[in-house]
Amino acid sequence: MRDQIFQDVNDMLKKGEKKKVAVLRMLKSAILEKERELKKTLSDEEVIEVITKQIKTRNESIEQFKQGERSDLMVQTQMEIDCLSQYLPKQLTSAELDKIIEDVFKEVKPSGMRDMGKVMKTIMPKIKGRANMGIVNQKIKEKLGG
Repeated sequence: MRDQIFQDVNDMLKKGEKKKVAVLRMLKSAILEKERELKKTLSDEEVIEVITKQIKTRNESIEQFKQGERSDLMVQTQMEIDCLSQYLPKQLTSAELDKIIEDVFKEVKPSGMRDMGKVMKTIMPKIKGRANMGIVNQKIKEKLGG
């Protein structure tokens, strides 16, 4: 996946898609930064973590742009999110996510909010990169009665 992203930077350059090139260059920089930090080449899972973090940052920016009524920046940032999202695994539907949460609840048998950590620890490997963690967190809290 890492190599594909790096290749896509060159391909987008050749096609003249400047906005996508800018987004992919930021992603490439983030990947290289993480590799320097870990002193190794990132696996696909680790690249997905970097992409997810980039998307999360941009979603937070969109919220701030909404408060500042900056629709021009919201549109630009949403385009960046769309560009980054194409490198993530297929996202889970709401029904698929509900099924996974239900299965985890049967496995962990939580008794209340204090078991939130156990539930999250069990569910994370099953959904990593395939669902918005804010939504997952909200669904689990609702199910735990919090």
